[in-house]
Amino acid sequence: MNDLPLMLYVVDDDEALRRSLHMLLFSQGLPVQTFDSGESFLAAVDHRKPGCVVLDLRMEGISGLSVLEALKLRHSPLVTLFLSGHGDIPTALEAIRLGAYDWIVKPDVEQLLEKLPGAITEANARMHALQRWSELTVREREVARLVCLGHTNKDIARQLVPPAGPRTVETHRSNIFDKLNLVNANELSRWLSLYGWLE
Repeated sequence: MNDLPLMLYVVDDDEALRRSLHMLLFSQGLPVQTFDSGESFLAAVDHRKPGCVVLDLRMEGISGLSVLEALKLRHSPLVTLFLSGHGDIPTALEAIRLGAYDWIVKPDVEQLLEKLPGAITEANARMHALQRWSELTVREREVARLVCLGHTNKDIARQLVPPAGPRTVETHRSNIFDKLNLVNANELSRWLSLYGWLE
């Protein structure tokens, strides 16, 4: 498993499972940190940093879905894999709707290991996206969002505060495409639909 994220988190109130997952994942060369509750995880982790979370659904205190909702509200780039013995289809669908990467039924650890590389790849994609987005100025980010709404350079120039000229907007557009390594407005729209919420 190459191109690792900064950290892999395991959040589960089952101590035996936490220990076994920690040993298993650490043996795979993954940096692992474990938590016994959603509350302790949310309090301790920097949610702005990319990584992967293996999250139990039902725990004492707040549920795994509540943790995922909290991460979404904070625009966290963390990639979430649910590992639960209590899952049903409606709950799994709700988790995916909220942005979970995937759902694994306990105790299928082999399936977890199969799905982790994809989650790690997604975590690294988010990390690189955040790095590129951070290279844009505040004005360039504003222009990027207006470009995705289909506005012309003249329209964008009028909407900016303070206003700018169309040539200035064109310069911003060029800088945006260069910094994000994109070619046109269609690619920018797709990119922002994937990563714009991470800011």
